[in-house]
Amino acid sequence: MMMLGVKLISRIPGVTGSWSSQITWVQRELIPGRCTLEAFLNKPLVFDVDDAIWLASTSDYSNQRSYAERVFNSIQSIAKCADIIIAGNNYLADCFVNYRAEVRIIPTAIDTERFRPKLTSSDDNSHKFIIAWTGSAGNLGYLETIESAIAQFMNQFLDSELLIIAEQPLSFFSLPAERVRFIPWSSQTEVTGVQQMDIGLMPLTNNEWTKGKCSFKMLQYMACCIPVIVSPVGMNSEVLALGEVGLGANSPSDWYEALVFFYKNRSLGHNFGKNGCQVVEYNFTQKVICQKLAKVFQDLI
Repeated sequence: MMMLGVKLISRIPGVTGSWSSQITWVQRELIPGRCTLEAFLNKPLVFDVDDAIWLASTSDYSNQRSYAERVFNSIQSIAKCADIIIAGNNYLADCFVNYRAEVRIIPTAIDTERFRPKLTSSDDNSHKFIIAWTGSAGNLGYLETIESAIAQFMNQFLDSELLIIAEQPLSFFSLPAERVRFIPWSSQTEVTGVQQMDIGLMPLTNNEWTKGKCSFKMLQYMACCIPVIVSPVGMNSEVLALGEVGLGANSPSDWYEALVFFYKNRSLGHNFGKNGCQVVEYNFTQKVICQKLAKVFQDLI
């Protein structure tokens, strides 16, 4: 209880500071798992949701059910206070349609000044066909779900390589270790790593949490003109529908066949990559998203 009081006191400057601004913008509870001072924030209030945040991880709490319920209730309370809810995709928007607030869909922006096509094709690894994944180590489990498909592909095509960009490597049981390359993640290595790829991978399981994801990994690949193979879950399906940017894969056999397709059709893969760049340019750049956000703020003021 004392810790909660300390946290509350630390949030007071932010709450009082909101009254010197025209709009208040929040993305989470002021204190995780609790709705506390949100009702005292200055209006109009914008609630920005880019994940299924009500499905918060409960692994660090002894009473997991109690904490999950608190998180869900706190998110509901903020939604009821909001004047506009910004949702990162259609699934998230549908989750908030029954609240008083207006819901607008504005996806996550991609910094195309950073994530952009490589200027030259020369590379020490140019003789290899590089399939790759980037992301936080906590999400490497998704890559494990397609290990059998990757193994089948790499055992058949000996000039292939798997590149992983993350905070820590992942040990595989069935992949040729000498052709699995790891790059420690940083804001710089992620960009240069993505630019090395021939194919960008985004496997997901199909559940409520992954449906809330905003396809950021997929869009990073596309911004660099990399064709993609993704699980057609949630927003991934919506992005695939915007153009011929890659392939959707559900089963291990789908993943294997998609990898083989791009291996054998390099020029078509390049075309998919170019299409992906255009899709990002038209829909997901910082300029495009900032214009949509500015419209929200203008309407509120």
